[in-house]
Amino acid sequence: MKEEMNMSKLEELGFELRHVGINCENEGEACSVAERFETIFGFTKKVGNSSVFAGTAVEAMKTPYLGKNGHIAIGTTDVAEAVKYLESQGVEFDMETAKYKNEKMIAVYMKEEIGGFAVHLVQK
Repeated sequence: MKEEMNMSKLEELGFELRHVGINCENEGEACSVAERFETIFGFTKKVGNSSVFAGTAVEAMKTPYLGKNGHIAIGTTDVAEAVKYLESQGVEFDMETAKYKNEKMIAVYMKEEIGGFAVHLVQK
């Protein structure tokens, strides 16, 4: 019964991989990383304020941020509800990293790193 309830909640929250962030030392390295993904896979490079995306799945950070290697963004239908659910499963969040838009939480990092990567939830 509990497993069925968890599966139902997981389906409702719609968790999915959104992108992987790679920590780079500077903008030049970030551009180089994104350009390599563009050359090999055809992922279009897009320069932003703090990072350079290659397509939508790879984000090269202009300066190192959270996570030894970078971060993994997990999309969800409702960040606040996902936080409540995951906290009930023992996951801890760094609420100082939470970002809001129109008073709705749209992103937040977990305290735990997995495989050298910080993990954050983002609004789909």
